[in-house]
Amino acid sequence: MVSRIIRVILTILGISLGIGIMALLESIKLLDFLENLRIRPHSYVGVGLIFGIIFFILSPKIMKFGKKVVSVIENEIQKIPASDIILGVVGLVSGLLIANLVSPLFHMIPFVGPVLSILFYIIFGYFGVIVPTRKKDDFTNALNSLKRSGSKEKSPKGASPVLPKILDTSVIIDGRIADICKTGFVEGPLVIPEFVLEELQRIADSSDSLKRNRGRRGLDILNKIQKELDIEVVIHEKDFDDIAEVDTKLLKLAQFIKGKVVTNDYNLNKVAEFHGVEVLNINELANAIKPVVLPGEEMIVQVIKDGKESGQGVAYLDDGTMIVVDGGKKHIGDTIGVLVTSVLQTAAGRMIFAKPKSATDKAV
Repeated sequence: MVSRIIRVILTILGISLGIGIMALLESIKLLDFLENLRIRPHSYVGVGLIFGIIFFILSPKIMKFGKKVVSVIENEIQKIPASDIILGVVGLVSGLLIANLVSPLFHMIPFVGPVLSILFYIIFGYFGVIVPTRKKDDFTNALNSLKRSGSKEKSPKGASPVLPKILDTSVIIDGRIADICKTGFVEGPLVIPEFVLEELQRIADSSDSLKRNRGRRGLDILNKIQKELDIEVVIHEKDFDDIAEVDTKLLKLAQFIKGKVVTNDYNLNKVAEFHGVEVLNINELANAIKPVVLPGEEMIVQVIKDGKESGQGVAYLDDGTMIVVDGGKKHIGDTIGVLVTSVLQTAAGRMIFAKPKSATDKAV
């Protein structure tokens, strides 16, 4: 039914086109020779019918071609980010408005005035679309700068601006960032780069079940942060096509938007320091908030396994801190009192060395 309606419309367009062509030929005095033959009125109808028949016959091919064109346009539009489409529309309207204000000046020029006016509309419409989309990042940075300057004026004297926090893949999968944000200790917008989302998607689609679960966990954490927590989340579309490594892209993005990278990757932390990028390491935060234990303190622990050295036993605090109990192998499975002898801080965390309290009492 729809194809029949379109076919009728195309036929009517063909008839209209034929009549329009005849009117154009008459306006330029090419039909004066028909005046004497007295067939000019019939020529309109005849040419219109001829064009109508031609369009009626060709309508299936025209519709097929139109469907292909629409499909290509739809595919191309789907590839364009929504932000680019919005900026393009706004830029197009702005360009046409400027052209509308200036074009009346060209109408004063005889002959070429209308042509120049049309060209002016085309040029300003084109630049209105191209300039905002290609300079999107510059516009974004300019707006952010204006916002930061405005916040500086409103904020108390001496208050520092809140920098955006860029999350890397490892800290998203880790999941603790959601709990930290919930406590309110993290301020400012959380920036999720588009290339990090793509990496999470690849991990979630992995054939390896462990990787797949980690990727899905990361996506769930992002949904939790975005929906449940009262904190601004920004999906940043800036990419660096000439760089393959995600970690390097993160550092470049941090330099680009003047933000901090949030991670639990020790190696990324070191590379970021080399590039002068500020890093918030979740592991360092976890170690910093662990309770301070000093030599000579007593505690109650459960020895759960033997240690690396002969006779050693290993216990853990509630926060995961490892306690190496000298001579604790014979107490595996028991809950005993121990006396802290020393504390060792390593890159991996904090280790506590202790002896069974009964052994120290005997020594005394």
